[in-house]
Amino acid sequence: MRAFWRRRKRVIDDSGTADDSGTADNSAEEAQSSPTVLLPTVKHSDRFTFQDLVAEATSDIGSRPARLVMTILGTVLGIASLVATLGFAQTAAGQIARQFDGIAATQVLVTPAEAEAGKANATVSAGRLPWNSPNRVKLLVGVEGAALIAEVEIAESDTITSVPVNDPSAPITASPKLFATTQDLLKTVDGELVTGRFFDDGHDERGDRVAVLGQRAAERMGINRVDSQPSIFIAGLAYSVIGIVDGMERRSEFVDGVIIPQGTARADFGLSAPTELTIRIAPGAGPQVAEQSVIALEPDDPDSLEAQSPAASSDLSQNVQADVNVVFLILGVIALLAGGLGIANVTLLSVMERTGEIGLRRALGATQRQIGAQFMVESVVIGFIGGIIGSALGVAAVIIVAAVQDWAPVTDPFVASGGAVLGALVGWASGWYPARRAARIEPVAALRGD
Repeated sequence: MRAFWRRRKRVIDDSGTADDSGTADNSAEEAQSSPTVLLPTVKHSDRFTFQDLVAEATSDIGSRPARLVMTILGTVLGIASLVATLGFAQTAAGQIARQFDGIAATQVLVTPAEAEAGKANATVSAGRLPWNSPNRVKLLVGVEGAALIAEVEIAESDTITSVPVNDPSAPITASPKLFATTQDLLKTVDGELVTGRFFDDGHDERGDRVAVLGQRAAERMGINRVDSQPSIFIAGLAYSVIGIVDGMERRSEFVDGVIIPQGTARADFGLSAPTELTIRIAPGAGPQVAEQSVIALEPDDPDSLEAQSPAASSDLSQNVQADVNVVFLILGVIALLAGGLGIANVTLLSVMERTGEIGLRRALGATQRQIGAQFMVESVVIGFIGGIIGSALGVAAVIIVAAVQDWAPVTDPFVASGGAVLGALVGWASGWYPARRAARIEPVAALRGD
């Protein structure tokens, strides 16, 4: 309207008169005598601001406490499930990695190198482990224990039994394997004594006929105590049983075998050389110990020995961790989708119940954007509150379960802090369709329907 009067005034001022009869002058006088009525400018303080939008949205949220609790409960369960499952996956993966590291990543194995000999491509040992190998490698940094190990070969006709006379009518059973080791075997392979004791350097140097039985081998021989000084017979020679061992997580074959001192094996069975040297190391010292051990054992010809060090991370351990993460992540996403659908259903129901209110707001001048934004903010606030509570519950669940299982809880701080943001995003995504539907309701149709 103001633009119209400005354009008319400019035309009259340029021409002076509209015609010879003075019509233009009269029109100018009428325009000056009848001022234009302009709508007043709305003050900034009277406009519907973002603060008003948040206040409207949050006030309606608290008007229905029971529904608010049920809606937030869905989001809380979804976010808590996601945070907890990711925390459980990380905790379980860490526990699996520690199990693998405890068995594999703290052990170095040194054996004689093999070389081809003859036309039949037969292999022979190119080197030989010294009898004092444990004492040499113990001086290296990172070595916690070392033991020489050799499997003693006996004739097929010779047996290992707990009775001196073989009963011809008794069924034939396979004899347990016979091993010759040094005194630090238990410390090196994480073994434990069930009863009795392990032999020492004195037994080894004197070649005493003493034996230590693995737990399962002792059960098969009917020996469960050593205070009565039981004996076993190896190739007809009597050996006093001084101990029974179990555990042996690093070398489980010892649980089914018979262990004697290496000095005794050299004297009674002609053991010519040890088969391998097992070294227990500190975590992370594998490459260094593997490189230095062959030099310490054979300084003139280190290539005659081979040292196998653990990899930085086991491929099997990584595969298991990846599988666990995928399974827990899928479960968390499913739970989160369930929470999002709960928000969408409740928000859509709120739109249907408040159709009359929406129509009244539209009739009073509210725009489609303001109506849609109101319901969108409601959904985002509900999701945000549910995300905060769910993140706290998820972290608490991981800590409680880890404490009960005596594990080290592992939770990514970004996952915990991102739970609230993720809840808000879920609320935004869940409230998009209900907000769009509310914004498209016409005032007349809403009031007539109400």
